Amino acid sequence: MADTGGAVQAASRLERIGRAIPDPILIFMGLWLVFFATGALLGGFQFETAGPDGPVTQTIKPLHHAEHVRWIFDNAVVENWLTFGGGVLGTILLVMMAVGVAEHSGLLGTAIKAAGVRVPGRFLALTVVFLGIMSSAAVDAGYLILVPLAGLLYASVGRHPLAGMAAAFAGVSAGFSANLIPGTPIDVIVGANAQAFAEAQGVPFLSADGRPLNAATMNYWFTAASTFLLAGVGAWVTHRFVEPRLERVPWSKPDDIDLHEFALTADDRRGLRWALGGLVAALLAVALLVVGPLAAHEGPDGDPVVPYLDNVILLISLVFTVTGAAYGFGSRRFTRVFDVVDGMVRQMNTMGYVIVLAFFAYNALALFAYSGLGTLLAHLGATGLIGLGLQNTPMLLLVGFVLLAASVNLLIAGMTSKWLLLGPVFVPMLYSVNPAMTPDLVAAAFRVGDSVTNIITPMMVYAGVILAFARRWVPDFTLGQQIGMMIPYSLAFLASWTLFLMIWFWLGIPLGF
Repeated sequence: MADTGGAVQAASRLERIGRAIPDPILIFMGLWLVFFATGALLGGFQFETAGPDGPVTQTIKPLHHAEHVRWIFDNAVVENWLTFGGGVLGTILLVMMAVGVAEHSGLLGTAIKAAGVRVPGRFLALTVVFLGIMSSAAVDAGYLILVPLAGLLYASVGRHPLAGMAAAFAGVSAGFSANLIPGTPIDVIVGANAQAFAEAQGVPFLSADGRPLNAATMNYWFTAASTFLLAGVGAWVTHRFVEPRLERVPWSKPDDIDLHEFALTADDRRGLRWALGGLVAALLAVALLVVGPLAAHEGPDGDPVVPYLDNVILLISLVFTVTGAAYGFGSRRFTRVFDVVDGMVRQMNTMGYVIVLAFFAYNALALFAYSGLGTLLAHLGATGLIGLGLQNTPMLLLVGFVLLAASVNLLIAGMTSKWLLLGPVFVPMLYSVNPAMTPDLVAAAFRVGDSVTNIITPMMVYAGVILAFARRWVPDFTLGQQIGMMIPYSLAFLASWTLFLMIWFWLGIPLGF
């Protein structure tokens, strides 16, 4: 596979542009200052928006006045950070702690090896892409565990290791938002923040058929079905485009790699048996809670109350923790209870950046909503889109937002930062243009666009890590070659997944529960 000059130049140009963009934390610091200055400048400005009972007069708050400055200081730590959006940050951290136990125990790596050694050759690509998609439940672990293991697996059966790594990379990154497991960290980050964005601008947090949305599972049916779609598309791209092109790229086995590393040890097999037992026990406990103290019932006002859905994050975290801990003790990687705690602590050590980002981002977004600037920007954007005649073409709005998210993703790394930038504007704006653009639909469109271009941008956090893995097998492999290798996945995922979302929307199928 020759490294074309065009691919190299495009990658270099994107990298230069991306490096000129400040870190997201600095962006939100700057946005806070912009919001404050704009609020001070436009303080007292009035405009009308549509309301359920007629026009509603909105007023921009003069943020430099003493009462509003006091609001900033009084709410900076608790309301605008720790409990923003009903405690988004705490929910994210809880899920990450639970995932940390499963990751630290070694369960993910062993599960991948167990699946890999039993797969017939013709289903190898399908399995690798599928495992990559599923690994997003453990956030970034797939990049560091599955991608190198996939290269090793392919090499062990005489196939090009970079083909296995490409299939894994496509599943982990381009299929990042799909999964069969509900309430993953990605679900929580996107869903909980979508709820905060909607409620801050008075957008009903309801599905298209008027049902209240559950933030963690509002896209579940769509993302679960997408798992099978993307696994099939990824396998087809691997067989049809990637492997034939890699036949021209020589590779050699590094001296420090043992092609028989996929053999499961006795401890591995024992750990998997314990993990299965832990999973069954955890699911049984959840079932008892669902039919017992957390069962659905009628509230004092006659409205239905569903406690198990309100607490779905805690229940899913329980399953992750118990299953991971069971594997850890069964495989003898855990020898004491504190090893479980240590897994949680190690995962929290990786969350420092997210906590700092949340402080500045949530304070900026809170100021954006409090000042009235969010309502004004959504109003102006909606008015512009209606002026273009797009209010009657929700399908076009949907595709346009997917493409916007995919384009922004080429320049700004990090799903959370992009959603915090785009969500507060587009969730209320698109709903104002057409009520069919509900928060769960806008979130699903963002997840498609955000995922598919991860693998072709040099700004992606793990692009250099994947390149280092590839160079172990092909020492002179370049970033341009890597991007060229992944472009077929990106285009195929973008086309098929966007069309899938359009059909889903057209048929009126609920996106989640």
